[in-house]
Amino acid sequence: QVQLVESGGGLVQAGGSLRLSCAASGRTSSRYVMGWFRQAPGKEREFVAVVTWSGSSTYYADSVKGRFTISRDNAKNTMYLQMNSLKPEDTAVYYCAADSKYPAQIVTTPRGYDYWGQGTQVTVSS
Repeated sequence: QVQLVESGGGLVQAGGSLRLSCAASGRTSSRYVMGWFRQAPGKEREFVAVVTWSGSSTYYADSVKGRFTISRDNAKNTMYLQMNSLKPEDTAVYYCAADSKYPAQIVTTPRGYDYWGQGTQVTVSS
């Protein structure tokens, strides 16, 4: 089993920045594809960004492209999401997820992930 714990959420004004972290423990593997999703009240969980095990390949939702950066430090079993130029529509609970399937591939749907964190709230005020 893999445990994922997010941190770094909070309240920020529009145009500000936040950095989310996702710490992995348990049966961790640096070869897992890892991603960030978010869910706003009354909406479905949506894809934000994904990174391959090496960190060399990333993919973003159009809504965050150019503003968010996903990265990982396998030595620390930690993934990050740097969020800049935040907008009120970015307000949501942000979840990190890990996909343990092999061979690894980029997945942008929630059902493709095996492990999930509990989420961290990000609120952007206008």
